[in-house]
Amino acid sequence: MTKISLNHITKIEGHASLIIGVEDGKVTKCELGSVEGARYFEGIVRGKHYSDIREITSKICGICSVAHTMASLKAVENAFGIQTSEQTELLREMIAIGERIRSHATHLYLLVLPDYLGFESGIAMASKYKDEVLMALDLVKLGNNIVSTFGGKEMHPFTSVVGGFTYVPPKDKLNALLERLKAAKPACLKTMELFAGLKHPDFERKTEYLAMKPEKGFSLHYGNIITSTGVNAPEYDYKQFISEYIVTHSHCKFVTHQDKSYSAGALARLNLMHDLLDNECKELMKKYNIVFPSYNPFHQTTAQAIELVHWTNRAIQMLNEIDFNFEGLPEVHPKAGRGVGMVEAPRGMVLHDYTFDDKGICTECNIIAPTTQFLRNLEEDIKEYLPSILHLEKDQIVLEIEKLIRAYDPCFSCGTHFLDVTWE
Repeated sequence: MTKISLNHITKIEGHASLIIGVEDGKVTKCELGSVEGARYFEGIVRGKHYSDIREITSKICGICSVAHTMASLKAVENAFGIQTSEQTELLREMIAIGERIRSHATHLYLLVLPDYLGFESGIAMASKYKDEVLMALDLVKLGNNIVSTFGGKEMHPFTSVVGGFTYVPPKDKLNALLERLKAAKPACLKTMELFAGLKHPDFERKTEYLAMKPEKGFSLHYGNIITSTGVNAPEYDYKQFISEYIVTHSHCKFVTHQDKSYSAGALARLNLMHDLLDNECKELMKKYNIVFPSYNPFHQTTAQAIELVHWTNRAIQMLNEIDFNFEGLPEVHPKAGRGVGMVEAPRGMVLHDYTFDDKGICTECNIIAPTTQFLRNLEEDIKEYLPSILHLEKDQIVLEIEKLIRAYDPCFSCGTHFLDVTWE
C-alpha cells in the first residue's frame, strides 16, 4: 500500500483534502472533504431579525454571493407571504445572470483550461494564450459590471431587499451595459467553440441529476425541484427527498437523494432541460455535435460554455425589451412561520430554509450549498475513474483526479458549515 501527500493544490475555490486507498489495483478508500474552518452561518442567523439575514448570508461565499442573497430573500418572502412584482423578479434575474457569466468565465478559463493546455495556472498560460486570458478577464469584468449595475456593488449586492429593490439603474447605464453585452457576444461564441473542441477523458458513470425547472424559460431563480428519476416537487418539500449527513473527514455536510448520490450544476441543468435553451444554443449544439444527456462529468465545462451563450443572449433580450422603473417597496408584516428559498447558483441549487416567530426573528435556519450536494457523487466518480488511470505516474494520476474534481466546479468555501492527496 502506497501513501502520497500533496500539501497544496491550486485552481479550486477553497481548500480540500482527498484520502485514497488502493490495494491490488482496487480502490479501498476515497474520502473527499473540506479542510476549511467551519463558519457556523446557520447558527449566526438564529436570533437575527429578518431584515439582517440577507446581509449576513450573502457573506457565505463571494463567488455565489448573488445566489445566497436571492435564496435568502425568497425564503423570507415565502415565510411572510410576500408576492414580488414581475419587475423585481426580472431585476433579480439580471443580477443572477451577471454572477453566472463571471463565475463560468473564471472557472472555464482560469481554473480548467490550464489543465488541458499544460499550464499550472491562468497566469502561466497568459504567456502563450494571451488572447484567451484577456477574453476571460473581459467576461469576468462584464459579469461584475452587470452585478454592480443592478446590485450596487460587484460582490454581496445590497439593492435587492425583502419585497423589491431600493434602486433601479437609469436608462443611460442600461444602454451602456447593453452595448457591452453585445460586444462580448463574439467572446461567448469563441468560448463555446473552444470548450466544445477540448478532448475530455473518456469516462462515464450514470448518475442522478437534480435541478430547478421553472414554468417558463431556463432555470435560474425560481421553479420546482426536478430529478432524472422523475421527481417534480416544490422547494418547500425538499426535506421529503433530500437528506443531509455529517462525515468525520470533512467540515462540509454531504447530501443525498433517497440515500443515493446525485449531481448538480450546469451539466445537470442541461441533461434535464436542454430543450429549454434558446435556439442559437440548440444550433451550436448541433454544429459541435454536443448531445445531452451526457454521463461524462468532464462535460460540465461544455455545459457551462453553452450556458454562457444562453444567458448573454437572455440579458441582451431583456435590456432590449424591458423598461425598468423604480416601483417602491411593499410593506412587510412579519408573522410566525417557515419559508424556503431556492435558486440555481452557477454550480447547482442553493436552498435557504428559515423559521420565524411573530416578530420576524429567525428561530431556525438550514442552508444547503451546491457543493455539498455533489460531494458524494464526486467521491463515487473518483472511485470508478481511478482504476483506469492507475497505470500512469503518480503525479499524472493526481492531475487527472484534480481535473475531475475541478470539472464539478466545487466551492468548498461555500460548502463549509486545494487539494491535499493522501494515498494509503
